[in-house]
Amino acid sequence: MFETTEYFKYMKNRPDRADIQDEWIAYGMTQAVHEEIQTDGRIRRWAQIKEADGRFLRVILLPDGKTVHNAFFDRRFKEK
Repeated sequence: MFETTEYFKYMKNRPDRADIQDEWIAYGMTQAVHEEIQTDGRIRRWAQIKEADGRFLRVILLPDGKTVHNAFFDRRFKEK
């Protein structure tokens, strides 16, 4: 479905991230409500996941825009 880093594979095994579905990550990659570029070129995207009680999923992509480095629910994000 999408490329990932080894770091992502490791973090995906954490109990607090195991319930994040690949479909939600793909949605976050393409349907973000907000995007920021980090100083290292990585891309942060946030998407609201209705199936997860409307929480916002933050997806971190490598500068290529297609490789997932991290994904987690961001409790602090407020839609702008």
